[in-house]
Amino acid sequence: MIKCLSLFLVFQSIILCQKYDLAELVTGKRGPDSYRVWIYFSDKDGSAPITLSEKTIDRRAKNGIQNDNLWYDFNVPSKYIDQLLSQGINVINKSRWLNAVSALCSKSDLIKIANLPFVDQIKPVVGYARSSSLEYPDIDPGSRDFDYGDALDQIEQINVRELHEQGYTGYGVRILVMDTGFNLSHNAYQGINVIDQWDVINGDQETADENDEEVANGQDFHGTAVLSAIAGNAPGEYMGVAFDAEFLLAKTEDVSSETQLEEDNYVAGLEWGEENGADVVSTSLGYLDWYEYSDMDGNTAVTTIGVDIAASLGVLCVTAAGNSGSSSWYYIIAPADADSVISVGAVSENDSIAAFSSHGPTSDGRIKPEVCARGQQTWCVNPNSNTNYSRLSGTSLACPLVAGAAALIIQSRPDWSAMEVREAIMMTASNADYPDNTYGYGILNAGDAINYGTTSINDNADYLPSDFNLIRTYPNPFNPAMNIEIDVRPSSELKIDVFSYNGNHVSNIFNGTTINRLSQFRWEPENISSAVYFVRLIIDGRTNYKNRITWPFCCRRNHIIYINGASRKSIDKWICIVRIIKSYLSSNNGNTKSITIVTNSFNYTFYQPFGSVSFNISKTQ
Repeated sequence: MIKCLSLFLVFQSIILCQKYDLAELVTGKRGPDSYRVWIYFSDKDGSAPITLSEKTIDRRAKNGIQNDNLWYDFNVPSKYIDQLLSQGINVINKSRWLNAVSALCSKSDLIKIANLPFVDQIKPVVGYARSSSLEYPDIDPGSRDFDYGDALDQIEQINVRELHEQGYTGYGVRILVMDTGFNLSHNAYQGINVIDQWDVINGDQETADENDEEVANGQDFHGTAVLSAIAGNAPGEYMGVAFDAEFLLAKTEDVSSETQLEEDNYVAGLEWGEENGADVVSTSLGYLDWYEYSDMDGNTAVTTIGVDIAASLGVLCVTAAGNSGSSSWYYIIAPADADSVISVGAVSENDSIAAFSSHGPTSDGRIKPEVCARGQQTWCVNPNSNTNYSRLSGTSLACPLVAGAAALIIQSRPDWSAMEVREAIMMTASNADYPDNTYGYGILNAGDAINYGTTSINDNADYLPSDFNLIRTYPNPFNPAMNIEIDVRPSSELKIDVFSYNGNHVSNIFNGTTINRLSQFRWEPENISSAVYFVRLIIDGRTNYKNRITWPFCCRRNHIIYINGASRKSIDKWICIVRIIKSYLSSNNGNTKSITIVTNSFNYTFYQPFGSVSFNISKTQ
């Protein structure tokens, strides 16, 4: 009897160690014996899919993403949640994307949870203690100029006025703003088009202050100010960037809490917004507390993973880079380290980087931020007034300016995917030829962004390209089809082939004589697996061009990585953004996987929870 009992205890200990590490869960501690944790389930057995909004379906279709039986759209199994509840576990949030729930539990609860057969692992819910450089002086409205009022300079700095004059004001584009809350009583919000609101903290649809405690803490102050940079519409006084857009408002941050930004609230807000048709997400959130710089690798923070999943579903995600530039931390913060996000730094009215603006690179060497906008002494509504305006400072104010501009670009280029919009924003910014880890690709130029990809084609009838110009390959990742647009000499002998990463021929797309200078080709493959594929173009017998890499099918738990591996000038000849989907490889027991990609002269290693994936990249001849 004693031997049997001993063996049982040893076996139990092994199982529990596999499912959670108590030392790791310290980062989720919220009291003497209280832990906020993620409980990951092993499967989605018996779960039903959500009902997608028509807006979501249309956005996904434009981005080449399947809508039927997508793993992310199946709910967390209710039978597993019911079992947790029957054990007395306090479930807080549910995540379809992670197939997990967050819960507040004790040490004894952890043992009970770990013994449940459908529980895969238990991880801490990381919370961020807010540390901000934002300043909120009450300033009376100053001089007026045109209809923009105080917002004129920050509008013109990013060349948004040009888009407004062309009639692009955000109409029909849906923007999710996640923040502390939103008081819409200010005069500048009278015409705002709010589609829906959700208070993740209190579980209702009221995003303004709901009680005396929230009023005393200024709960909705930050969100009210941030929102105005996009949605303000008081001609002659103040105007935001995309005032005619549709808005989803999510209250995700509890300013009264010690750990104000809970990552499960953040992910819950993202999922809600994607489900309800968000085209753009603007989040002036992200406060570093528990992570190390090595964790800023695009793969570690749950908020970062959430942003990349949203991007893989066709949502353009914009986030503040952080206000740590003048602190000992110095670097960007999660989820600004995400591979698929547009992280935004802050500049002054004279285009100088703000001292507080966080810097790159990420720990794996990627340039950050992506772009910059006015974040020092930026005009916005005064949240303490229904009529006045104030100047605030922080990347929190730069972020919505870029998000609003992204909405205008989407409106003006409705056929562009989210990643094509991201690419256009980066490659037309002021520092695109020589990006660095202070300004990123530079100050946004919305007017140039909407023309990205068209200026490389000379409209002169006598112009004939000496070789060819690959305009774009989209969508990327693709499913079920891929389009290739090229500018090539008419009457050229053209052959387009697709190869696997190891050189095996997969398909011939075209083999013949070109008729027009501008040509588009479509590949609709059948029965191919998720992988890296090369598109090779042979022009008049010359074979020295291998251009785009694609990888179809956003599969379960996949992560999208974007590599910016070329200067603006070399992009026309080689590759602008390589999109690689890598699996988390949970079944590989931590074994290292590697793959060699032929495209540009650089090396990358991407780390993940279950090991690492190395991409060795060399230039093609």
